[in-house]
Amino acid sequence: MDKALIELLARRAGLAKALAEFPDDVEAAAKQAADVASRIKRPADPAAEPWPPMKAGTGL
Repeated sequence: MDKALIELLARRAGLAKALAEFPDDVEAAAKQAADVASRIKRPADPAAEPWPPMKAGTGL
């Protein structure tokens, strides 16, 4: 992720003040978020639920 994209995303997210005061921290957070996002596996079937449906009163 290049610096211009990080700045653009930070400004769109309302982080202009954080970007001005702590540019290194914003850049580190953006790179860490991009790394985590790249490791998330997308489900083969988007309609499938990753967990069993939650139902009130079951298992109590």
